[in-house]
Amino acid sequence: MPMELLPPRVKFLSFSPGMIIQPGFIGALLIIGLLVSCGEKPLPKPSGYYRIAFQQKSYQPLKGIYPYTFEIPEYATAEPDRSANAEPWWINIVIPQHKAEINLSYKEIRNNLHIFTEESRELAYEHTLKASAIEEKLYFRPEAGVSGTIYFIRGNAASPLQFYMTDSVHHFLRGALYIKATPNIDSLKPVIEYLEKDVIHLIETLQWKN
Repeated sequence: MPMELLPPRVKFLSFSPGMIIQPGFIGALLIIGLLVSCGEKPLPKPSGYYRIAFQQKSYQPLKGIYPYTFEIPEYATAEPDRSANAEPWWINIVIPQHKAEINLSYKEIRNNLHIFTEESRELAYEHTLKASAIEEKLYFRPEAGVSGTIYFIRGNAASPLQFYMTDSVHHFLRGALYIKATPNIDSLKPVIEYLEKDVIHLIETLQWKN
């Protein structure tokens, strides 16, 4: 993955408007600067964040037999969830370039939609201690029978975005974006913004299979 170190910031000496600078004053500054620089050891340059080269967005249909379908990035793969508590049709969308995953869990609704929506809300708000803010946005696409809530979790949270989508009758899908790196909003912000678009595209192309 090509990376480029950003140059360190440089501070410049500035003078207020209208200040008159005498020639002798400038010469004195030069002499003082030479004397000070000769006696000081060189300091290491401050480190910066790495600039990441992102791939151009391109998507493909999810492959496999599931009660749902959507599009995923071409640089991602869909893998079955192999955790101990995994259920049928639980999968992870793995994006190795950015050490990220979109964990997806599916539930069939049986007069228990309110339980699933409340559990999803609680899981999102478990990140309150690390988050600086949590923004909830409602999503509706009635022609496809898709609606739900998207949680944008700001700050140094392990999961910057979570959501649930449902048709309110048969299908319920919950998703959570995770980045396997030490949460640092300053360095991860470009990656989060890049991956958020993939999650939103997943939601916008979500279709149920009856």
